[in-house]
Amino acid sequence: MLSDLIIIGGGASGFMGAITAISNGLRSVVILEGTSKVLEKVRISGGGRCNLTNSCCEISNLVNNYPRGEKQLIGLFNRFSTSDAFDWFQKQGLSLKIEKDGRVFPCSDSSEDVISCLTNVAKKSGVKVFINSHVKQIRITKKGFNLSVKGNNYYEAKKVLICTGSHPSGRRLAMSLGHSIIQPVPSLFSFSTSENYLKSCSGISLDAQIKLTINKKKYVDKGPILITHRGFSGPVILRLSAFSARDLYANKYNGEIKINWLCMSEVEVRSKLDLFKLKNSKKFLINNKPFNKLPRSLWNALLLSLSIDRQLKWSDISKYQKESLIKCLIMNSYLINSRGPFGEEFVTAGGVSLKEINFKTMESKICKGLFFAGEVLDIDGITGGFNFQHCWTSAWVAGNSMVPK
Repeated sequence: MLSDLIIIGGGASGFMGAITAISNGLRSVVILEGTSKVLEKVRISGGGRCNLTNSCCEISNLVNNYPRGEKQLIGLFNRFSTSDAFDWFQKQGLSLKIEKDGRVFPCSDSSEDVISCLTNVAKKSGVKVFINSHVKQIRITKKGFNLSVKGNNYYEAKKVLICTGSHPSGRRLAMSLGHSIIQPVPSLFSFSTSENYLKSCSGISLDAQIKLTINKKKYVDKGPILITHRGFSGPVILRLSAFSARDLYANKYNGEIKINWLCMSEVEVRSKLDLFKLKNSKKFLINNKPFNKLPRSLWNALLLSLSIDRQLKWSDISKYQKESLIKCLIMNSYLINSRGPFGEEFVTAGGVSLKEINFKTMESKICKGLFFAGEVLDIDGITGGFNFQHCWTSAWVAGNSMVPK
């Protein structure tokens, strides 16, 4: 049987593309999922809560959350943005909430409700879903495409939409049809260092200003940083890892970060230290810190790193020790020697080359009738619901583009 559309991949973009296409007039839409479960990344995202988009509505700000694909996403988001995704899910009966940091979750805090929403709408719309249907090969035919599927099954379709996420199968199929692939590398990961004195601070989180340098290339950001037993993580580190993903990969994950633990200028820190010293001259440094935002265990660890005597009083601190302490607080250097665990459900930088896609339709410029959506493309975002938003948007545009006008 010849289908109007076959979608390869039963993830976020696969379901959005299928629902959009069939709702706009395509009669027969099939999703082929290679594994035994659909929407698995939706299931595990956000610790099982599913951060499905973000409340950032200004497109000029929204696209700044994508290290790759920023230019192409401007046009896409003008057609289907975060507010559109929010409204779409609400209209399907899924109640959503916006948290203080802008992330959007289902009110139930359960990713299972997002899955139920998508699968129920797809079923009611007439979308057919087949699991354990790994596509091994795609051949171009006079009618469109012939798909060879695991188990000696064959499907025919007028159009094909590849939505395989970061799984290599989609990239392999794209290459077989003439597409170029930008080598995928990890994005969104923590940093490992050899700074043993910070291990006592594992679990501490606070806002910090970070400067990351890799072979003289500099990346700067500010936000919550988490000290781990292996190094550093947290939102600001994950953002930096995303924007510097290719440079870090090329440099074998070696680099240097400078941390301003206080987010204060040198003048501000020196002034506060001098005033504190004046008022607390008879008190010990180890038990009396001038900066309330700095956790005590981190303060003690920084003093230890400078080999400052635990019995030293503020009145006895030397000029050299004071200057060393200032430097340690606002510009201390830490060497990155590897990347930490690969997180956020395995987001990658890389995929099908953006030069080969028509972003008005999401159709291939190389193979007529072939479309792409989601993370199979060389587009990726930072944490906060931005990767799912790209999936919803690109799949919505693709689904609308396949309907005869």
